[in-house]
Amino acid sequence: MAKTTTAQTRPLGAQISHMLKDRGIEVIFGIPGVHNQEMYRGIEDSGLTHVLARHEQGAGFMADGYARATGKPGVAYVITGPGLCNIMTPMGQATSDSVPLLVLSSCLDETAARKGQLHQMKDQQAAAATVCDWSEEARTASAAYTLIDRALSEFATQRPGAKHIQVPIAALEAVAQGHSTSGDGKARPLGPVAQDIAKVRDLLMASKRPLFVFGGGAKGAGDVNALMRRTGAASFTTYAGRGMVAPDAPLHFGSSLARPGSADVIASADLVIAVGTELAEVDIWRAHLGHTAPLVRVDLDPAVLTDAQGAQVQVQGDTAAFVSGLCEMDIDRPQSGWTAQEVAEARARWRSEIEAERPGLLPVIDALHAAVPKDAMIYSDMTQFAYAAKEVWDMDAPGHWHHPYGFGTLGYATPAAIGGAIGRPDAPTLAIIGDYGFHYTMQELGAAVELGLSLPIILWDNAKLGEIEDSMVRAQIAPNAVVAHNPDFCKLAEAFGALSVAPKALSDLPQVLKKAFSAGRPTLIYLTPDITG
Repeated sequence: MAKTTTAQTRPLGAQISHMLKDRGIEVIFGIPGVHNQEMYRGIEDSGLTHVLARHEQGAGFMADGYARATGKPGVAYVITGPGLCNIMTPMGQATSDSVPLLVLSSCLDETAARKGQLHQMKDQQAAAATVCDWSEEARTASAAYTLIDRALSEFATQRPGAKHIQVPIAALEAVAQGHSTSGDGKARPLGPVAQDIAKVRDLLMASKRPLFVFGGGAKGAGDVNALMRRTGAASFTTYAGRGMVAPDAPLHFGSSLARPGSADVIASADLVIAVGTELAEVDIWRAHLGHTAPLVRVDLDPAVLTDAQGAQVQVQGDTAAFVSGLCEMDIDRPQSGWTAQEVAEARARWRSEIEAERPGLLPVIDALHAAVPKDAMIYSDMTQFAYAAKEVWDMDAPGHWHHPYGFGTLGYATPAAIGGAIGRPDAPTLAIIGDYGFHYTMQELGAAVELGLSLPIILWDNAKLGEIEDSMVRAQIAPNAVVAHNPDFCKLAEAFGALSVAPKALSDLPQVLKKAFSAGRPTLIYLTPDITG
């Protein structure tokens, strides 16, 4: 079908909103300013919903959380200079965690010959490029439309990440012809070729102790549990891949790749197949996975296939198509070289290690896990509570626990959970954040109250930067600069118009959470280590 151009002329800033709506975008996160106000001209007329953040960093994390919850791109509008700088941390987070985030900013018309302008930077485009897939300037309407379509197409067909498009203020204000109407089909990632799948199948059938490792990039592969049952393979997931394998699967080692002992388990496999995972430092916390057997890598990103892990078999393509293609073949094996007993013993041993490393946390985590609905989507922050929970809290479905894995920023959970709650208005969403991380983006409580979100926010207050203190002690550094004055968090939340509660016992959590998930506004649930004593 030939594309047609929308006939109505409008300022380009307004046309951009209409184009995004035509391409399936429904929500924009951002903050208006004098430089990007033309981008706001078309928001209401186009039918887009705009969510007003309190800080551009919050807008970026909201867009990230929305994208993770819905599978759709998160889109943010920001101003020149400081607005773009403020959202660069979320851009870096989205890129490291393969989240489709499109940031549209204004920029100055001229910077070389004019100095002292409002929001002026030396090279805004280049600054953004350091934390995203690409950063480009659209000086014409045609260029803006082309770059938007390029970003949306790449989100659908390649490993996603953040993209940045900046448009000069004069171009945003100039009247422009409309964008071309969307095509009659959506782009899809290429599947692996049949010969590659057949090669992996042959290796699988010849092995006695095959082991799969599933990452967050495999979350669209719906036949994983059938694959595990039919092959008798054991499995691990990365933190981002939790929920790919059923929690009660007898040969599932869980999300314990970061445990040093997992390397010994992996070394005992005679075939390792890693699907949709970078096997990055933040996945395994060691230089080498630990395999001595052949390694198969399946991923969209060719850079992953040729990394230092040394895969003997490299399969580029959509992971869901790979798993489905494998399941269509004869892969049923009469018996497994793995036993449920060795898996159970390993998991029990690793749980004991976590309890020793982080005493007192597991009872709180277990109580919270029991009280949270199975369909809840969870957003966690860089806090010891989440670090332990990611290893012991089994998920019933993939893509339901989100964390700032790669870039590792503080302050992610609260605004990201707001974006997630917007994306799933009829389903439960939960934030888990530490006392120090809460300081980074606490102002976004105002947005959550304004939106009337029934969002429980678990605030774990150990009154310090506990993880940093522990690291200093291990490095024989006298701990310093790890304790900061905290406010009365409950009163602070109430000042924003949120609810607050400080449970005295773990047995209070089910009722507290039940109320919070239907409160019609956010609820800060304040927990300290004293709750176990």
